[in-house]
Amino acid sequence: MGKRLTQIATRTGDDGTTGLGDNTRVPKSHPRIAALGDVDELNSHIGLLLCEPLPQAVRELLIDVQHQLFNLGGELSIPGFALLQESAVLQLDQALAQHNAALPRLQEFILPAGTRAAAQAHVCRTVARRAERAVVALGAQEAVRETPRHYLNRLSDLMFVLARVLNRMDGGDDVYWKSERLARAQQE
Repeated sequence: MGKRLTQIATRTGDDGTTGLGDNTRVPKSHPRIAALGDVDELNSHIGLLLCEPLPQAVRELLIDVQHQLFNLGGELSIPGFALLQESAVLQLDQALAQHNAALPRLQEFILPAGTRAAAQAHVCRTVARRAERAVVALGAQEAVRETPRHYLNRLSDLMFVLARVLNRMDGGDDVYWKSERLARAQQE
């Protein structure tokens, strides 16, 4: 990447535009900036999750995810640039399979709740979905590689699974939705 920030308050954005990595300027309302912002927010929420007590393997995975999200942000900041590798998607697939294999099958929908770490993982999941939608919206207007979309899709799935893992960390369980229809069916 070219320039490193040496001055934070440049005032160049006071006119409602922001600079991309290729030195072009776009409105701050541009879909590319929305996607960048959602990826940045996701990375920040993962940083917050890392403040919680976590199994070491989960911690290491999330630290790598933060680096990959930074790569994704770099890719989004330079139109036509490729930085996020397909191997990052494969790493998420492997982690997803590994952590999901240790969980009981879901019999019911779960609520985004439980321990604080699990609830934060659910926040990360929802922000990942939003970031994915923003990348899809950008792709409807400009050429965007598939890898960023695939990565965000897998990451949201992984965050759901990790929330379930974290709820069980100290012998807990998921918080299940109390479906009135299912309750009636069980009484019959």
